[in-house]
Amino acid sequence: MTLTRTRLTLSAAAIMCAIGASVLALAVPQTQALVTVNNGDLIRGESFTAVYYVGEDGMRYVFTNDKNFFTWYTDFDDVKVITDAQLSDIQIGGNVTYKPGIKMVKINTDPKTYAVDAGGELRHVSSEAIAVSLYGSNWNTKIDDIADGFFSNYTIGDPIVAAVDFSPTSVTASVVDINTDKGLMPSIDFVINDDGYEDIEVQVEAGQGVRFVNEGADSHTATADDLTWGTGTLMTGDAFIRKFDVPGTFTFFDSYDSTNTGAVYVE
Repeated sequence: MTLTRTRLTLSAAAIMCAIGASVLALAVPQTQALVTVNNGDLIRGESFTAVYYVGEDGMRYVFTNDKNFFTWYTDFDDVKVITDAQLSDIQIGGNVTYKPGIKMVKINTDPKTYAVDAGGELRHVSSEAIAVSLYGSNWNTKIDDIADGFFSNYTIGDPIVAAVDFSPTSVTASVVDINTDKGLMPSIDFVINDDGYEDIEVQVEAGQGVRFVNEGADSHTATADDLTWGTGTLMTGDAFIRKFDVPGTFTFFDSYDSTNTGAVYVE
């Protein structure tokens, strides 16, 4: 049996997006000075109301709408307002997925209802009886529609064919925070200066990022030898994080001085 429910109509404020994020109802205080931003902080800029989570990798992850946000937090009290310029300096890493075990989700183009497992894995709840066992008699009030465009943020796992296949409370308890859910790791700094690359190689785990930072007075890059990726031009003080998901050796050079070469070794 496939679970379905009546499509909900969201208010314009709930679906209005900015860089893939729906507007979250939050007051807009103005700020001038730089604000200290740490791993695990919630942040937003002055001009737009999208709220982001600062990951352990140094990147920001956007909550796609308020319903998504409230699976992780109860209010906006801890959101830090930073300048738009400071926000733009923090690289976007992707979207936050629903907290596992809290809600079920569906999309308009797919009649299936899914439970959210760890790591943004969706598991089809294959019958109403299972939904009742997992989420109670009011299970149909615990389903959120997600926009089709955000469906790609998730992966599809094995269907839930019996109540023993999935425990909402257990999976929720297993996920300490968004860092844990996404498996984020600290990025490794790779320093560039006017004398060349400070180190010529760096070793990381699969899924870990390298933060290329220019500490020189001149412009520099880290550009893949096969031209499949690159930092773009890094001015003084600029940084760019590149994640390496696949094991292997990734060689690169400085477009402003091709004698500067380096390599990332991914385990």
